[in-house]
Amino acid sequence: MLTKIDTFEQFEDVLKKDEPFFLLKHSITCPISDAAYKEYEKFSGEDESVPTYYLAVQEARPLSIEIAEKFEIKHESPQVLLFNKGEAVWNTSHWKITNKSLKTAKVENNL
Repeated sequence: MLTKIDTFEQFEDVLKKDEPFFLLKHSITCPISDAAYKEYEKFSGEDESVPTYYLAVQEARPLSIEIAEKFEIKHESPQVLLFNKGEAVWNTSHWKITNKSLKTAKVENNL
């Protein structure tokens, strides 16, 4: 199940849970981002063992930038980040966002 995040406070609440989760940063106007969102949605529907969140860059730009700066990961859109124990442990972007790549990231990070 996908959960939308719009504010830094919401993001911090998720981080404080101290459980692994995926976050998709996507553009609501980009066709590449739309394809990534569909892959992410498919992954989320097939595997609910790791929570999946997303933000729309146009609606939450300050949050998107803050995440990039805080975790020292170049901002891209679309982009998926995997967090574990409060740290960004994996990320990918654009056409590399696939159901398969998300499953692989989960396995490679022992989740």
